[in-house]
Amino acid sequence: MKFSVWPAPSRSTDETLDLARTADRLGYFGFWYADHYMPNTGSEEFEAGDTHEVFSILPAVAAVTESIRVGPLVSPTSVHHPAVLANRAATLDHVSHGRMVLGLGAGWQINEHKAYGIELEAPKQRVDRFEEAIQVVRSLLDDDHTTFHGDIYSLTNAPSDPSPVQDKLPILVGTGGPRMCRITARHAQEWNTWGAPEMAAGAVDTFNTACEKVDVDPASKHTSVQALIILTDDQATIDEALAGPMGSRTVVGSTGRIIEAVGEYAALGFDEVVIPDFALGATTEQRFNAYEQIAAEIVPRCR
Repeated sequence: MKFSVWPAPSRSTDETLDLARTADRLGYFGFWYADHYMPNTGSEEFEAGDTHEVFSILPAVAAVTESIRVGPLVSPTSVHHPAVLANRAATLDHVSHGRMVLGLGAGWQINEHKAYGIELEAPKQRVDRFEEAIQVVRSLLDDDHTTFHGDIYSLTNAPSDPSPVQDKLPILVGTGGPRMCRITARHAQEWNTWGAPEMAAGAVDTFNTACEKVDVDPASKHTSVQALIILTDDQATIDEALAGPMGSRTVVGSTGRIIEAVGEYAALGFDEVVIPDFALGATTEQRFNAYEQIAAEIVPRCR
């Protein structure tokens, strides 16, 4: 099993780059970063809070690291034009010397769309847009020129130079819906989902069914999963976390319990566990200590 880090976009840029260096030194597989402009409230309401911009952070992360993969988790096609995404990804692949992964999604955060005047289309129209966008991105990354005429996007002999360093720069899609999973199976190289093992198992069933419907082997896709990780032996803390609103997306307990959960992920076919820092501690020191502990006590027992 591979392990990756995911700092909250509210962390200072100094902490974020220090984490990148630390994760690279400790042998973590990936460095993921959310693509949002403000804290999520689940509604049109706004909440104050620093939210650093992903395509400004990732070049700096690439520049201060040597081996860790870098990418957005995930960039919404409701916000970004596919030509912009493809060109950013190709350049970041050069900055990172071939370590870029382009994470894509259809978009969902209500308040940032409202605040910035970006239409959050109805689900079907949003997925229609995504289906065209991922094809445009894939072609721009792979081909010398792209001509595409869809209902939403139209490109005519569009260049994308320079080409990525990687022969096939990976596209990851974060999703759980049946249609989005079918699009992922057809056009992406990686699939990502949320959840503790029980929740993730349902998503795996959906993804595998989608792959079968489009005649794609699910094993041909790199798959990753993230959950809130809380390292504790305190039963009250464990009970509270599992009973809370994020309980189905939380793995909480001793290092032994985390190792057990990673084994469950492996049995489901996952290749990578992404560890957000959201629940690792209230201070920089606590969060870094947790990542160090995971690298020392959990990763070696999950290879």
